[in-house]
Amino acid sequence: MSQHSSRPGTGRKLTLVVLGLAALMTTMLCAFALPSLNSGPHHVPVGVTGSPQAVEALRKNIDRPEWDARLYKTSDAVESAVKEGDISGGLAVTAQGVDVYTATAGGPSATSAVIALGDGVAAQNKTQATVHDLVPFTQDDPRGAGLTAALMPMIFGGIFPALILSSVFPGHRGLRLRLSGALLFSVVAGAAIAAVLQFGTHSTDGSYGLTALGVILGMTALSTTLLGLQALLGIAGFGLGSALMMLLGNPLSGLATGPHWLPDGWATIGQLLPPGASGSLLRANAFFDGAGAGYPALVLTAWVVLGGALTLIADRRGRRTPAHRSEIVATSHHSTVTPVQSEAITP
Repeated sequence: MSQHSSRPGTGRKLTLVVLGLAALMTTMLCAFALPSLNSGPHHVPVGVTGSPQAVEALRKNIDRPEWDARLYKTSDAVESAVKEGDISGGLAVTAQGVDVYTATAGGPSATSAVIALGDGVAAQNKTQATVHDLVPFTQDDPRGAGLTAALMPMIFGGIFPALILSSVFPGHRGLRLRLSGALLFSVVAGAAIAAVLQFGTHSTDGSYGLTALGVILGMTALSTTLLGLQALLGIAGFGLGSALMMLLGNPLSGLATGPHWLPDGWATIGQLLPPGASGSLLRANAFFDGAGAGYPALVLTAWVVLGGALTLIADRRGRRTPAHRSEIVATSHHSTVTPVQSEAITP
């Protein structure tokens, strides 16, 4: 009878697991395929300057969804905006030709698009385009391969501590040890990753301390969130969080191409997830002296707070559970002993 009654519940669980995995695989396919199929410039911010006639003609030429044209008074203003990461590139149309200002480290794909745009404008004006790469990658890593490769260690640096520490320090008693271990690991591993990028592969050349802090914050956001989900929801929470970070956050991070190369909606989602925010923070700290680091740092801080809140809820629930169980045991013991005592005094 009990076996027969348990079958419907087992069937529902199996159905939920199958449907959940199918939804996960579908989401994974969409996250990897759709952004790639629709990749290209999407509202890339580009500065323009020059004579009123040239600027007006240029703005009409780039009045398309691919570009977000912004007018500047001088070429120096365009240069400053590119160096600070406010725009992906700029065009200065003069009588001598077209000066194209780019920031390859800010997004190689957007840089290529800006250069092609400058060549087209120069051809229309029958002049030459001169490219000025104001924020390039390093000489030892001109394509930014090290920067792109750093994303996976950062993601796994959040997944592995939550998985391993949960096995080494299980249960409610090990919760604080798991959290402390994850924080310590983020500091050590984040500093190590930044050191490899800076001094090993020479992929970054900014302030090492600033770069390391950004990597540490990104790994902390990932590890604390996954620990909180695991502590509160068990293996299901850990699996859900890992899938979200790995299968959705990775392809939508835009670290290799820059966020403006992804469709608007996908790019927004990617920058709100820890992998995308970590990549943007790493790029800002490593090549733009921290310019533009505020938003991704805020996003990552919010994830750290979320992970801490989930852990706190799990900790409080774990404290109440032993007390509740002791009350049940005491009540059960009392109800068991009373009949025996009553029998003993019955004549």
